[in-house]
Amino acid sequence: MLKWKGVFPAITTKFTATDKLDIGMFLKGVEAQLEAGVDGIILGGSLGEASTLTDYEKDVLVKETVDLVAGQVPVVLTIAEQSTKKAVQLVEQAADSGLAGYMALPPMRYKADERETVAFFTEIAEATDLPIMIYNNPIDYKIMVTLDMFEELAQCENILAVKDSTRDLNQVTKMKNRFGDRFKVFGGVDPLALESLVLGADGWVAGLVCAFPRETVAIYRLVKEGRIAEALTIYRWFFPLLELDIHPKLVQYIKLAEVATGLGTEYVRAPRLPLIGEERREVLKIIEESLISRPELPVWDKTTVEAVSKS
Repeated sequence: MLKWKGVFPAITTKFTATDKLDIGMFLKGVEAQLEAGVDGIILGGSLGEASTLTDYEKDVLVKETVDLVAGQVPVVLTIAEQSTKKAVQLVEQAADSGLAGYMALPPMRYKADERETVAFFTEIAEATDLPIMIYNNPIDYKIMVTLDMFEELAQCENILAVKDSTRDLNQVTKMKNRFGDRFKVFGGVDPLALESLVLGADGWVAGLVCAFPRETVAIYRLVKEGRIAEALTIYRWFFPLLELDIHPKLVQYIKLAEVATGLGTEYVRAPRLPLIGEERREVLKIIEESLISRPELPVWDKTTVEAVSKS
């Protein structure tokens, strides 16, 4: 069973200069996440440029990741499709792929109402026995999954978690007060992550983790150990970088950070284009200044890590 807790990186998709999948660099990034001690891997999200990937490319990324991870952590695929039919088809096609679960976005390109959104998620859930995380991001996707909608979705036994990107910290408490432990709650906004964890979020679907996996994992573990002051020191250092996650060009920004830490390339798929000019200089300045002052991180022994994972 997939344990919905801990740090789940939303992995970027690496491309070559000729717009092909860069599997070598992609796997290097995944290996860095595993070495840092993440708790899961999420493929094909908005940070992974899912809307530009072909079905074949998604299949390749799933196979390569599942083979590399070899059961060390769960691998989760994002369902971000325009139609219910296509979403169900993707879930059914991935049935024997070795995936541990799915993260489902609401309908893309169409602002579904509450009834339509619940029906969309329900049909996806009925098409698989694997656990599902709902991605609740009304800022970017214009659809809010309300508490009443989660009440309906609770009838789907395999809808077990939510990535909360509402940017409303009260959502963590509202979900916990209404549903207890029925839905695991993950912070989905990097510059609100520590606050979400302190308020009781079970995990963090992270973006800047792609470039800074050890720092991200350190913050999560320190919070779960109650070492808030230590977590806050790292978080304050990290914060200018974390803010790169809430910009429309977060993919380009985070990929530039990956280049700086040796974990990626900055090639993106059109219509996205690599950064140029003053915007590029400003982002590089943030990254370079952060690297100069990169903090020393705690070291955990195996017993402590296991204790945190069980907490």
